This record gives sequence, structure tokens and C-alpha cells, in this order.
Amino acid sequence: MLKINPDEFWMDKAIEEAKSALLINEVPIGAVLVKNNQLITSAHNKTNSAKNSLAHAEKLMIEEIISKGEKYLYDYTLFVTVEPCLMCAGIIIWARVGRVVFGCYDEKAGAGGSIYNALLDKSFNHNPQVKAGVMAEECSSLLKNFFNNKR
Repeated sequence: MLKINPDEFWMDKAIEEAKSALLINEVPIGAVLVKNNQLITSAHNKTNSAKNSLAHAEKLMIEEIISKGEKYLYDYTLFVTVEPCLMCAGIIIWARVGRVVFGCYDEKAGAGGSIYNALLDKSFNHNPQVKAGVMAEECSSLLKNFFNNKR
């Protein structure tokens, strides 16, 4: 019997969200928010369609959950195809997300280990568990193909 790795299962769902972003000419970054191994919400970047440079997938999902009355997200896992930027890392810290799993590193804007590791900076009062590199090649390929097609 084939056993599916739960992190890969959920990252695959985040990749589906990233592919949805491609359909509307958005940078293909997708994310899902999971609690008790159940999908709570999902999103992809909408910076172009919303005409809002802050409309990142992670931010959109966390704002949605908080608007429903959740103050802290200790029991949630956020799966995102690309390493969170500094803005998203800050939102993750302040919302107290319990765990973050990301696909590929972002060498230009990453704040989960590439440029800076805000998520594990002990100066902050919350540090989520972090797992990097889940399905990194698939996540990276989406970005590379998107930007290569733009050139």
C-alpha cells in the first residue's frame, strides 16, 4: 500500500493554487491553510488582478481566517509554494501560525532562510516550525517558466 506524505499532499494542493494564478497572469504562488489535516482555505497571489502589491497568497488566507474570529493560528499549518517574503513572514509571526511548509527558496526576496530568516529569528515572540524544500523542483519550475515566458 502506497502511503502519501501529508506535506507533499498539501503542497500539491498549493501547487494547484499556483497554477490557478497562471490562468489570470499572476505570479504563480499558491498556498493552503490546514488545521487537523483538513483544508481550511486556499489562495494564490492576486497582486495584478487586485491592483494591490500586498495581495500575497499567505496574507489573503490569514486575513480571511482572522476576519472569521480566529485571533491566533497556533494549530494551523500554512503550505506555500515559495518561501515567504518579509511582509508575509511578519504576518505569519503576528498571527502565530504554528507551522510553515514551503516549496522553493526565493533568493531575491525570501525571509524564511534565503536573505533573512525572520520566521526563526529568536528576537520575535513567536517562531513557527518551518520545513523547507517540499516539492521544491515543481514549485521552482512554475516560477521559472512564468518569468521565462515574460521575457
